[in-house]
Amino acid sequence: MKTRLKLYTGEDESSFVEEPQIKIRLGEICDILADASRFRRTWLNDFEDDEIQVSADLYEVLSAYWQLRPGA
Repeated sequence: MKTRLKLYTGEDESSFVEEPQIKIRLGEICDILADASRFRRTWLNDFEDDEIQVSADLYEVLSAYWQLRPGA
C-alpha cells in the first residue's frame, strides 16, 4: 500500500481537488484496522468520521451482523 504525503505550504487551497480513489482488498484493510484497534493507535480516531464506499452486499452483511450480535 503506497503512502502519499502532502506538503503543507501554509497557503489556503481555494479550489477543492478530489483525492483519487484507492482500491484495497478487504482482507488487507481488516488486518490493518484490527491491529490498529488492538493496539489502540490514536491515528484511527482521526478517521472515525470519514465515509468509505462498500458494495451493497457487504453493507447488508455488515448491517445484519451488527443487528444480530450478542447484546444488541
